[in-house]
Amino acid sequence: MKISDEKRSVEKRAVTQIEKNGYPDSIYINAAKIFQGIHTEKSEDKIQVRYGGNSDSPMMAFKDEHSRRVSYELAFNTLKYQDLLEEILLDSRTYPCYSIPDELTSLLVVILYDLQDRKFKKRKIFAEEELVAEVQEIENYLYSYRTKLAAALARCRIKYDALSIEYFVPETIWKQEQRASTLPLCFWINTFKISLEDVIRDLEMKGFRKVESVSDLDHYTYAVDQHCHDVLVFPSSLREELLNLDLFADSKLLLQDKSRSLAVHSAQALLSEGGDIIMGHIGSHLTIAHMSVLTNRSRSKIFACGVKSSAKEEALRNSLSHMGCENIQLLHEDFTELEPTDPRLDKAKVILLLPQCSGLGAGNPMEFILSENRDAALLRDLFQGFVSEDKLSILAERQLNELIHALKFKKVQAIVYCTCSVYPEENELVVQKALESGVEGDKVRRYRVTPSVFSTCSNSESSTEMCFKMEPSEISSGCFLAVLEREKDTSKKVSAKDILDSAAAENLLDGIAEEKPKEEVKKQKVKQRRRKVTASKPKAAKLLHRQTGANVKAEVPVSKAASKIQEQH
Repeated sequence: MKISDEKRSVEKRAVTQIEKNGYPDSIYINAAKIFQGIHTEKSEDKIQVRYGGNSDSPMMAFKDEHSRRVSYELAFNTLKYQDLLEEILLDSRTYPCYSIPDELTSLLVVILYDLQDRKFKKRKIFAEEELVAEVQEIENYLYSYRTKLAAALARCRIKYDALSIEYFVPETIWKQEQRASTLPLCFWINTFKISLEDVIRDLEMKGFRKVESVSDLDHYTYAVDQHCHDVLVFPSSLREELLNLDLFADSKLLLQDKSRSLAVHSAQALLSEGGDIIMGHIGSHLTIAHMSVLTNRSRSKIFACGVKSSAKEEALRNSLSHMGCENIQLLHEDFTELEPTDPRLDKAKVILLLPQCSGLGAGNPMEFILSENRDAALLRDLFQGFVSEDKLSILAERQLNELIHALKFKKVQAIVYCTCSVYPEENELVVQKALESGVEGDKVRRYRVTPSVFSTCSNSESSTEMCFKMEPSEISSGCFLAVLEREKDTSKKVSAKDILDSAAAENLLDGIAEEKPKEEVKKQKVKQRRRKVTASKPKAAKLLHRQTGANVKAEVPVSKAASKIQEQH
């Protein structure tokens, strides 16, 4: 619990405390389950507070999205102050308590965090609230020790010269939260419901002013994103105000991390008329909806994989229907369970992969977890500032398997692979290993990395250098995006006449011109003329024969320039 000099420099700032009344019992139960899975585990010789056994997949029932968000935030706040909370429990001799088993220690620590956050005031219980016996017992126990707990907290703050408990937060987390709080907000426009022009008109009526770039954002301003034409960027300070706009409530403006918009725009740019797209992961319903909006005019169908439960399917359908999306088919199978020859996917031309990743490039990890339905363990990784080698290896192996599976769909022409990771093991190396796997076979056109619609590099000798990357910064989340396209089909035969016409159009025939025969010229004369030409220029004819294929016969002499045109074809 070391306080950095950087924190000390702002230690005198005023801290505004909003009066809090606590949460319903169900929130504490869910937060405790999340905290149980992410708390910092210490070595056996340093353990003083025991948390019982971990549950890999705790069952949690959230009343609504707000309850889910609050539960995660409470769990993460408890994690940030775990060392301090444990010291308070031990110093006040509130722990150990033999009437509270180790399995409920997580609940004890979660409730203690909230109790000190309320300045040790009693929680308000609402009449309609459903009470949970364990929560009531632990809360009453801690409240009976409130004086000793407050004194223990005061001693800790004196000991470490801290004006508030904020200064016990690890420096990496403190900086991350500062960056997240200033990160510009990205909203994409749902053109099923409103046009860009109408959105701008509405914003201007509300006093917003358009600026040229994100660096110019200030107060009531917005900018059109430089990469995605349907994404508007706003200052972070306007978050609550924007979320209360009718534009947001009516699903006309949707708040989502920019990396997801980059992914769907890349996939849409590769989609041919009438071609379908496979989305390998459900993630956020907003990503599916954005893909639907972008493909609305192309008659494409979107296949979204991994909708396991009927309840999830119903919730997704309701959300997507509310946003006006219709060209979506939800699949129960995970992506790797799909057969590449599945007749439902005959028209699929593009696969979009947004695999589970470490996510440490996300500008706002909490928002990333909640919106993308990611593993809460990301909070622990964020807390310690890195991902363990074992976990990184597991993630990379899973990502590689998914990308290799995508290569097996022979009718698919392109794959978009996108992560929010900062690790090459999940990015460039996955792409490189997949391309080197040879899973495509020799009878199909191979994949190669090509520049995305956002890339500026298109002539690089290294395929991985053509991948699009954004490093985490004050104005953007981190993002890695790779586009894999099949090589162009060079097996099609091009006639010698077409070659010569192209060469003539470029003035490359050096005076050689094809004599156009009159209508119905006798075939015998044409054959004789061909034989004479062939005899006079055997090398040129031989070259043309080699370049156009054995079934194409040279009709006139061909210059080196014409040969170059053939290579282009």
